[in-house]
Amino acid sequence: MKRIGILYGMETTFPPALVDHINARAIPGVVAEHVKIGAFKMAESSGYDVIVDRISHDIPFYRAWLKNEALCGARIINNPFWWSADDKFFNYALASKMGVATPRTVMLPHKSHPEGTTAQSMRNLLYPLNWEEVFAYIGFPAFLKPHLGGGWKSVYKVDNPQELYDAYNETGTLGMVLQSEVNFVEYFRCYVIGQEKVRIMPYDPRRAPAHRYVLDPPAYDPALLARVEADALKLCRALGYDLNTVEFAVENGIPYAIDFLNPAPDADVNSVGQENFDWVISAVADLAIKRALDDANPNVDYRWNRYLAGA
Repeated sequence: MKRIGILYGMETTFPPALVDHINARAIPGVVAEHVKIGAFKMAESSGYDVIVDRISHDIPFYRAWLKNEALCGARIINNPFWWSADDKFFNYALASKMGVATPRTVMLPHKSHPEGTTAQSMRNLLYPLNWEEVFAYIGFPAFLKPHLGGGWKSVYKVDNPQELYDAYNETGTLGMVLQSEVNFVEYFRCYVIGQEKVRIMPYDPRRAPAHRYVLDPPAYDPALLARVEADALKLCRALGYDLNTVEFAVENGIPYAIDFLNPAPDADVNSVGQENFDWVISAVADLAIKRALDDANPNVDYRWNRYLAGA
């Protein structure tokens, strides 16, 4: 029996719907279930062939378990080794190397010393920072946001140097990127599943969270949509993510990749809407079942080098 496990946290709609959908297909020799684990032994499998991970980014215990399961031959959606190493600033740099349009971006030093360090630990850090050089490159308005994390947490829009200083002073030990604003007209959030299927969803980050998915979008230029789809696939294939969302802000017809480190993207029916929800459930089910039945290719490449050489 091929076992597909769903590992999740506070979600209430996507995980049970995915389990029910896979089991309702009644594919001989395939079963989906909600993962239950306790203390686990090193180098011993829990018996899962495929695991869909929705929570290990928040729970280190789960991340350790997933790595152990990968060692024992399970296919993990998404790769827990690369997810542990990835960050938004690297993603922007990779996209730029690949020719995908991205806003101008710089990485800033931590405002406060990380725990356990002192000023002496920062002896290689240029101080004071050349802010004028940063301003000249990025311009204003700009966005200050963590190089890790999501959900629009600790994101600041700044219109001048003083606003930037004020926001930066609140960031503590967070690693922050400063990014030039894209004055967008269109904005898209794209699900990318299995590095093959793309669902382009009109989206408006300026709206309240419950209303950001645009349910009555206008007609879009087919060439624009084709470029968005191609760039979304290019990014996810380079990074190796099988379940991700890629966001594009479109200015003067150019789609700029804004955010594409979302390996556990929002899939709640109450926010994404029923049609998008149904599409994601079906696409992820297809992927998980395919991976579970793929006995011809049992070895999964979890090495980092192919992503680092992705450009």
